[in-house]
Amino acid sequence: MKKLLVYLKDYKKETILAPLFKMLEASFELLVPLVMAQIIDTGIAQRDRGIIVKMGLVMIALGLIGLICSITAQFFAAKAAVGFSTGLKHALFGHIQKLSFSEMDTIGTSTLITRMTSDVNQVQSGVNLVLRLFLRSPFIVFGAMIMAFTIDVKAAFVFVVTIPLLCIVVFGIMLFTMPLYKKVQAGLDRILGITRENLTGARVVRAFNKEEAEIGRFREGNENLTKMQMFVGKISALMNPVTYIIINGAVIVLIWTGAVRVENGYITQGEVVALVNYMSQILVELIKLANLIITVTKALACANRIEAVFETKSSLVSPQPGKDAGAALSGEDMGTGASRRGNGGTASPTVSFEHVCLTYKNAGAESLTDIHFQVRKGQTVGIIGGTGSGKSSVVNMIPRFYDATKGRVLVDGVDVKDYTLEELRGKIGVVMQKAVLFKGTIRENLLWGKEDATEEEMWRALEISQSKEFVETKDGGLDAKVAQAGKNLSGGQKQRLTIARALIRRPEILILDDSASALDFATDAKLRKAIREMEEAPTVFIVSQRAASIQYADSIIVMDDGEIAGMGTHSQLMESCEVYKEIYDSQFKKEGQAS
Repeated sequence: MKKLLVYLKDYKKETILAPLFKMLEASFELLVPLVMAQIIDTGIAQRDRGIIVKMGLVMIALGLIGLICSITAQFFAAKAAVGFSTGLKHALFGHIQKLSFSEMDTIGTSTLITRMTSDVNQVQSGVNLVLRLFLRSPFIVFGAMIMAFTIDVKAAFVFVVTIPLLCIVVFGIMLFTMPLYKKVQAGLDRILGITRENLTGARVVRAFNKEEAEIGRFREGNENLTKMQMFVGKISALMNPVTYIIINGAVIVLIWTGAVRVENGYITQGEVVALVNYMSQILVELIKLANLIITVTKALACANRIEAVFETKSSLVSPQPGKDAGAALSGEDMGTGASRRGNGGTASPTVSFEHVCLTYKNAGAESLTDIHFQVRKGQTVGIIGGTGSGKSSVVNMIPRFYDATKGRVLVDGVDVKDYTLEELRGKIGVVMQKAVLFKGTIRENLLWGKEDATEEEMWRALEISQSKEFVETKDGGLDAKVAQAGKNLSGGQKQRLTIARALIRRPEILILDDSASALDFATDAKLRKAIREMEEAPTVFIVSQRAASIQYADSIIVMDDGEIAGMGTHSQLMESCEVYKEIYDSQFKKEGQAS
């Protein structure tokens, strides 16, 4: 929790004023029993109406001043807590954005969502209550005991015994329930994960008639969470009855002691009432303190979970923004780069893999082994292979979604680790396997690729991606609405729009990771032809399981179980690579016609 308190630094004034005004309120509240004693002993006992009215007005004044102090404290506490929560959410979201795919895979999306929402809200409530009650409640408890001593020392010893007993109960339950609340939050993560899977995969669940199985899985997780919450709730619920028993027992002893002291003339009846009032104040404040501790316990558990995300460091180490990645090249290399741009065929590699290996986090074996190839500027490279062969893993290393565990990946002769992430990814346009569109309009989705894109650039990207025709038919054209995840578009339309979003930035390197799987062969062919004819002549990587999509590439890389099984043109691989031949023959008739 200490590490998170830094987000309160902009609210120092509020964090001081909130408890200060609460202490003022508490101070006025501690004076009320003394006023009551004066009314009873002087006003009622002596039938002095003037004292009764005067003291009554004093009580009203104390109440009004206390109310103003309370409202002021609530305002400052709320302002500090909401500001703290806002800063924390921004920082947490920013940190998550910096994590590599490896950390995202390890932590899990559902857990991150829970920590961004439920956990942060719980911590916000904790901060709010602490600012309001953390000082007020102990101040009332110990203040009431001190005031009791000013009335009668012997009767006040009841407070001396009662308060430690209450502290043992309250803090004992707190220490016992804190680890249990961590388990409750972990159970909430699991429920959120199941819910998210079912909402995003609703069509698949229905297609395979798995509704009952998923309902059962949710019910089981929910029942386990309910049992945990009920168990913790029962322990926490012990706090109120136990504190009531102790307090009411103390009140009985106090009244008995007070009666004896009044009979012997040591104290007055009004002072006994004041002592009982002080004991009642302690009861109320300890109940508040008990609820505060429950909330704080939850908040601390949630804070620890949030801290765990902050402590997760990204495996991607990016150079400082001021560092020029090009400086990593020697003068000779820079000269080569310049001649490359002018000499076309004699160009040095745009992308190079030098004996690259990749092992995913917590994986037992390598996913990629000794990947070694070079791609020159303007070339189109096809990557093909079976499911799980490592095709996507290869291209994911170019924009540094994952880092090589052995070997090097170079872009324009510079190790990708020497680029800032912004500079590296500014060179690359990536279209991933899953077409992801955001809620808004087609225009807004295209602007993700280039914030200052003109309408002309948008239509050009749409034309190359074969999207222009269907966008023109949409009501509103570029301003046509896109539902969340593009659910109001077909699979092919979504893929083409994500390709347009990548093309609009005019990337030097274009990665199409199985991004045309929903397109028919004719549209796929038109798309590849349009990309080849682009003036920028980007270096293109096409990842596909369809041989037709990559057979006309300048070079084809065949992946098999994380290794390169073959590399060359279509005709070369048909003669030399059995894996490629099997894939091709399974998709085409022997005479070469599409099946």
